[in-house]
Amino acid sequence: MKTRPLVATLFHTGTLAASMATSLAASLATSTVAMARDRPVESLALADEWLNSSPLTSAELRGKVVLVDFWTYTCVNWIRTLPYVRAWAQKYKEQGLVVVGVHSPEFEFEKDVPHIRNAIEALRVDFPVAVDSEHAIWNAYGNQYWPAVYIVDTKGRIRHRQFGEGDYASIEKAIQELLAESGRTNVPGGLVSVETKGAEVAADWDTLRSPENYLGSARTQNFSSPEKPRNARPGNYTLPAHLTLNHWALAGNWTVSGDAVRLQQANGRIAYRFQARDVNLVMGSGTPGHPVKFRVLIDGKPPEQAHGTDVDARGFGESSEPRLYQLIRQHGPIVERLFEIEFLEPGAQAFSFTFG
Repeated sequence: MKTRPLVATLFHTGTLAASMATSLAASLATSTVAMARDRPVESLALADEWLNSSPLTSAELRGKVVLVDFWTYTCVNWIRTLPYVRAWAQKYKEQGLVVVGVHSPEFEFEKDVPHIRNAIEALRVDFPVAVDSEHAIWNAYGNQYWPAVYIVDTKGRIRHRQFGEGDYASIEKAIQELLAESGRTNVPGGLVSVETKGAEVAADWDTLRSPENYLGSARTQNFSSPEKPRNARPGNYTLPAHLTLNHWALAGNWTVSGDAVRLQQANGRIAYRFQARDVNLVMGSGTPGHPVKFRVLIDGKPPEQAHGTDVDARGFGESSEPRLYQLIRQHGPIVERLFEIEFLEPGAQAFSFTFG
């Protein structure tokens, strides 16, 4: 589960004094949360635009049970919930359930509507999506998490909330109860059974020892190259002799900015010591239309059977538009391993690692 601080959401430019920002954010949060509490369906009118549907008005949604799903397309935590949301939308459609995805971006590039459209197609999101690029709906709900599910009853009241992955049975039972309460007959019982693949597969929580980590200087942890980041200027970086668990480093000529690292010259590397079944990296080419080839190694060797969906057994792949790439999916014992990715061309940009 990922969080987005409210003050950062509203004042990402940093032009207001912290005390003023906190005070104003609290005031806005109070009024917008009240709006969502009293009129959660009406707050969907704050969408920048709609995808997969014409705009859903409060009149159209009046008297319906509505599931509002907050997401952003690079979030692996949300991706792992998507099979369930998709299944609920299909199973309860005839009983009047309306599923609305609210796409509230984490990274600046996720505001690009063509990128959102591509993600909708690639991830098979088949329900209406409200584009919330300035977080107006997010703030109206007082939301702080990806993913987050809110279920609204036929009288427009939020009756169930779920933050993060898991507890799918509670969500589905709430759907069933609210549909029955609304007078719907023959509401299907039981719980959905989903088939997952790729990044949709639930994390192996028992062996997972590596948390999400950002690569930009604003939020990263455990950066271990001997050289200090040069404040958004190109610089040469080297790998240390050894990385401890959940530490990472750069090699080659990179620019480290607040939100990402960007490769200036070919053959730059990122190394990360991790313990998890899966390694995912949010990355892309900094030049639209010019993919960047890369190669992945695990403990210095090609991944072979441990390769993810975005690389082959030799570890080779290609990064184009920014998204989440699954690079490692292990099948054997899960222990500490050294992950490396080498970009064979300049122009790569990488934003965050996630694990599963």
